[in-house]
Amino acid sequence: MSSLDQFAQSKIDDLKGRNLYRAMAETLREDGIWVERGGRRLLSFSCNDYLNFTQHPAIKQAAQQAIEKYGAGSGASRLVTGNHPLYAELEARLAAVKQTEAACVFGSGYLANAGIIPVLAGPKDLVLADELAHACLFAGAQLSRGKVMTFRHNDLDHLRLLMTEHRGFYEHVLIVTDGVFSMDGDLAPLAELNEIANEFDAWLMSDDAHGLGVIGGGRGSSFNGNSHVPVPLQMGTLSKAIGAYGGYICASAPVIDLIRNRARTVIYSTGLPPSCVAASIAALDLIEREPAYAALPVQKALAFTRRAQLPDAQSPIVPVIIGAEEATLAASQMLADEGYLAAAIRPPTVPKGTARLRLTFTAQHPDDAIERLADIVRDKILVH
Repeated sequence: MSSLDQFAQSKIDDLKGRNLYRAMAETLREDGIWVERGGRRLLSFSCNDYLNFTQHPAIKQAAQQAIEKYGAGSGASRLVTGNHPLYAELEARLAAVKQTEAACVFGSGYLANAGIIPVLAGPKDLVLADELAHACLFAGAQLSRGKVMTFRHNDLDHLRLLMTEHRGFYEHVLIVTDGVFSMDGDLAPLAELNEIANEFDAWLMSDDAHGLGVIGGGRGSSFNGNSHVPVPLQMGTLSKAIGAYGGYICASAPVIDLIRNRARTVIYSTGLPPSCVAASIAALDLIEREPAYAALPVQKALAFTRRAQLPDAQSPIVPVIIGAEEATLAASQMLADEGYLAAAIRPPTVPKGTARLRLTFTAQHPDDAIERLADIVRDKILVH
């Protein structure tokens, strides 16, 4: 073996020895909730398609019509010739949903965070991140070349302490957090975070990948509880509840203008296929027309947690924390034997000692299946 192959094999052997090895399993998604994997048909509780829009007829039709009119791909970066006419419509819709002046669409949520943060923070600046924020927020922070510090999860006192101790040493400070935390399903205290940001002349950025479409009447986590927190930088994705692909940032007109000019992941990336943009527009139409449907994923998650005797769900994401990696894999296999797909999430995606089943609930999950799943989790997985 070459030294490269030896290096790779030693790393793989180490992962396998610690029950952290991952393999991609071919998965056929029949519709919004059923999948075929390994020759078995399973009811999936491991998909972020919260509104089952990836299979919605109106959304698929919009994508097909866009292909017929504009082609399969955009052909270039947005600043060259890839900015097809659908972009302007989608960005106007996103800004209206988030109640901001403007928006900019990226190729993915990861590309968005990797591009936005280095535009707003540099070597003289400080980025304060919730310790459980998504990996791409940390990637963007590291690319900024600014100082990066973490505050304890949703701990306002710790954030205020860090701000008091360090704010004076930096030109600008950016606070970054998930709106809905992707592995725990809880919500960030955005109103209080925004107050701290304003008090210390810092800027708050929320990643609402798991909030748009399902929280706050479909508008996202900054609209939770019939209130509106004017978060100045509202980022999110188009690949979860929206059912398509892409990322975005909603902000003031000057900020969006700057991002379009300076975000490397916009400037040097090919534009999204027209079908993705058209599908996203159609999804936003459906959410606006059917807010009661958009509320179903959280309602079903809440029904599950109450029957399983877990803390009340705040979002469609419910963690069933087991702890040990091997036990978590065994629990995932037990549920597969019962006809459910529930992915085992292990470090480094989550902190060591908190391996879990990450259950996600969608609008079309049958209530009786949710009840049976809750009974199994309560009586067979959490009983120990």
